[in-house]
Amino acid sequence: MDRDARARLTWLGHATVLVELDGAVLLTDPLLRRRVAHLRRLGPSPRPLPRVDAVLVSHLHLDHLDLPSLALLDPAAPVVLPRGGARVLRRAGRPAIELVAGETVEVGGLRVRATPVAHDGRRSPLGRPVEALGYAIDGCRRVWFAGDTGRFGAMAALTGLDAALLPIWGWGPRLGAGHLGPREAAEAVALMRPRLAIPIHWGTYVRIDRVRRDRAAAWQPARAFAAHAAQLAPGVDVRVLAPGESAELR
Repeated sequence: MDRDARARLTWLGHATVLVELDGAVLLTDPLLRRRVAHLRRLGPSPRPLPRVDAVLVSHLHLDHLDLPSLALLDPAAPVVLPRGGARVLRRAGRPAIELVAGETVEVGGLRVRATPVAHDGRRSPLGRPVEALGYAIDGCRRVWFAGDTGRFGAMAALTGLDAALLPIWGWGPRLGAGHLGPREAAEAVALMRPRLAIPIHWGTYVRIDRVRRDRAAAWQPARAFAAHAAQLAPGVDVRVLAPGESAELR
């Protein structure tokens, strides 16, 4: 992967995206393992990654803040995450930058602003309440990474985006509260009107006992999202990427 690329987004699977802007490299919600608890990755693991300037973690769920995946990255790269999340990183000894919605930080010469989302961000169902965040990344282009979210009112204020990285599914056969399905994600695209929309959080991990059954259906959420977006937001460029594929921002 060429670190000199000016504006490129590479989806590595689930909610993990390599964001390359202005010579800086950010990585979102790294989940790089073949197997995570009872989930198995459908495709191959990502290739070795370049050095990253920072890691953006949207919330503390195990499939978004995965400590073994973080251990594969440069230990000096700071982790930007919701306030209250740094305690999870203490044993790993990684530098952390905690934010709440509305706060900003500069990493690698890029301005990163934490935005609200609609999702339960705590580490476990009985854990301490922790906010989940999205991140608006500003450089030569403006990119919004939603992490994991349902619909929320402030979505309409997220305008002027060159690209939106939107979750459209999960890892199981059903979606719970705080998630976007294909049509809801397309409705969000119609509200925000980014130049480019890339679906994330779909088709990467399935339960081990459902690998054969779900492999054939893995692309169904992305195809449904693209069809809904074509109807609801026909002026938006929708790119459905396979894990490891990139989209250039022009």
